[in-house]
Amino acid sequence: MSKTSLSRKAPAAKAGAAPVRKVEATRRAILDATQKVLRDNGYSGLSTRDVALAAGVPLSQIHYHFASKQGLVVAMFEYQNAKLLDRQREMYGDPSTPISAQWERACDYFDEDLKSGYVRTLMELWAAGWSDPELARVVRDSTSGWMDLLTDVAERAERELGSLDPFSAEDISALVGAAFIGAEAYLLLDFESKRIPVRRALRRIGEAIRRLERARRK
Repeated sequence: MSKTSLSRKAPAAKAGAAPVRKVEATRRAILDATQKVLRDNGYSGLSTRDVALAAGVPLSQIHYHFASKQGLVVAMFEYQNAKLLDRQREMYGDPSTPISAQWERACDYFDEDLKSGYVRTLMELWAAGWSDPELARVVRDSTSGWMDLLTDVAERAERELGSLDPFSAEDISALVGAAFIGAEAYLLLDFESKRIPVRRALRRIGEAIRRLERARRK
């Protein structure tokens, strides 16, 4: 099954820009409503009827644009993920900003993504993927983009801060990715306290990087 088979592409308008804009506005309204319903009800409790009600569109529009519940949720997740990954690439792509400052900004984005519902969507699909091979593939494909970016950042750190021995750039990428995924799972369960300072621990990694940067400048 191809990556696009889970959801239908926006149908092309026969003439004029106005119909195209209307189609895209309908799809956007449905995707926004899907995010809200998923955040409130979870993947198992999400129904296309509830999404249609939240979006203010006929149920037939859900099936016309996205074919199924799975196709709907995957389209919403891929749309969100692409936007956030582009945001992260732009942030890390600025060589004039120290890696420590970029890490701090990544922690800010982490809190924003928790509030937006993206993290809940990711975790819902992650769990659903354990028993659904196609959803698992979607999550793996989407996560791979983040891991490739983290590897690029780790390679930059090697160039600027020196060897990370015994860790390779890929090792660092795997550890950082696991740290953020784990932090997301902890916080969704409201499992943070003085003895389990999830956010503080993440930000202290930024402080450790800052110390390495200062030492390198001396």
